[in-house]
Amino acid sequence: MITFVRPDLAVIIVTYNSSHVIGGLLDSLPAALDGLTADVVVVDNGSADGTADQVAARGDCRVLRSANVGYAGGINRGVREAAAAADAILILNPDARLSPRSVAPLLEALREPRTGIVVPQLRSATGTLEPSLRREPTLLRALGLERTGMAALAERIHDQAQYSYPHLVDWAQGAVVLMSRECFEALKGWDESFFLYSEETDLSLRARDLGLLTRYEPRSVAIHIGGQSGQSDATHAMQIVNRVRLYRRRNGVLASWCYFWLAVAREVSWVMRGRRPSRFAIAALLRPSLRPVELGCSDRLLPR
Repeated sequence: MITFVRPDLAVIIVTYNSSHVIGGLLDSLPAALDGLTADVVVVDNGSADGTADQVAARGDCRVLRSANVGYAGGINRGVREAAAAADAILILNPDARLSPRSVAPLLEALREPRTGIVVPQLRSATGTLEPSLRREPTLLRALGLERTGMAALAERIHDQAQYSYPHLVDWAQGAVVLMSRECFEALKGWDESFFLYSEETDLSLRARDLGLLTRYEPRSVAIHIGGQSGQSDATHAMQIVNRVRLYRRRNGVLASWCYFWLAVAREVSWVMRGRRPSRFAIAALLRPSLRPVELGCSDRLLPR
């Protein structure tokens, strides 16, 4: 008779040309789990650098080979293929590294009332605190006055005191995200229409709409190397267009047009400071035909 062992959680990792970082993440998992059981699934989105073969040769996880269906699409496929009995789902960027015994505090925080998502404290490769917590996007926060540090004007939370204790947040950077299966099912998964960028913002805000909140847990620490996938004109345009799409889906037409033009103005200011990718982002905002086809929003000026 075969006895089914229910894992404590499912671990989902989406890779794309990640051969230089995925090994370090997988190596960090045993100490991070510290005896917890996990079904580890790596979804490779069509890497051309041998990532899938490298992962398959390890023997400590499963690899699913996929076309490039985007980050959210990869997560959804991984969850579908992972052990359905796991009540918690840990989603990891391949360029993250989990600290020893870091998973248990996340699971504990997930049991708090009305909690659907938990995120850890993130640190850079050099050990410095990464300001990973965010406030909900608003028109005032789109003005480009992030450096003021004022809550009404800054989407990113810079105050280091806010990273010293557990509390609820609007959303957070998605390098390491633990969510309940209840939350995943209630949201019908991650929104694949974003393809890349803004999907974690959308996730937390939609969860909040259903009464499932995002909690920050600093007892859990992860290292986020960051920047491993690089940034091209196309990916930067995707990032900016998706911010406008997310805002439009949650706000009225007039406010969304204001947000759109603020996004254009902010990118113009970056061009004036020498950031080349912002040139294409402006073009993609103003000429829908130039937007990345993966977004499927080239049919109107105000994207949705």
